[in-house]
Amino acid sequence: MPFVNWFKKRLVVIAGLLTLGYLLLPNVIVTVFSFNKPKGRFNYEWQQFSLDAWKQPCGVADMCGSLSISLRIATLATIGATVLGTMIAFALVRYRFRARGAVNSLIFLPMAMPEVVMAASLLTLFLNMGAQLGFYTILIAHIMFCLSFVVTAVKARVMSMDPRLEEAARDLYAGPVQTFVRVTLPIAAPGIAAGALLSFALSFDDFIITNFNAGSTVTFPMFVWGSAQRGTPVQINVIGTAMFLVAVLFVLASMLVNNRRNRQKA
Repeated sequence: MPFVNWFKKRLVVIAGLLTLGYLLLPNVIVTVFSFNKPKGRFNYEWQQFSLDAWKQPCGVADMCGSLSISLRIATLATIGATVLGTMIAFALVRYRFRARGAVNSLIFLPMAMPEVVMAASLLTLFLNMGAQLGFYTILIAHIMFCLSFVVTAVKARVMSMDPRLEEAARDLYAGPVQTFVRVTLPIAAPGIAAGALLSFALSFDDFIITNFNAGSTVTFPMFVWGSAQRGTPVQINVIGTAMFLVAVLFVLASMLVNNRRNRQKA
């Protein structure tokens, strides 16, 4: 039974490849239909190969405007959540203070809480404060729910750091700032980068919290949701395919950089 033995040895690999293929199937469908030329309003059936949508990615009114708003909000929310989350993570790991346990527990609430509950709570807060719903209320809401993910990622990295490395830097007459920049920050950088990337993806993709606190501002997920009711333009598939390719290229570039660093260390 050579085939059975071969299959048993590679069962985990085969299962992993099948799972990966299943997860990537929607991306493949989106990519294929970005080259479609539908006859009606809905881009749900393959009709004819065409490059028209790729030649005019902003051919649909207000689509690129909503995409620009989502990118700006995601970028600013990532910066805000990463800076605040990194400081909170270091404070929770390195310092002892009152209510530290309570803060640790509260950090996980936005991740465990249903988004609709958090969205309604933030909307109530903004209305009670008399804030004008729009770009800045979306930004504040996104920083709030991205903060927990950054704290969790950075905190795990900081907890695994060897404090003797910082002590060695201080023994070599490095000041607090120099120790942080030369030793602490490079070691914590992978956790910070992971939290930042996760924040950007969550912020750009969010619909429920954004829809509650957007007012008249339309982000890209809201534009896609509204377009799906009237007729899905092919340009939406083009933008989705382009963003997927950018993410894949970013991951490949990171792998190449890490492999080069490992070779240099070896």
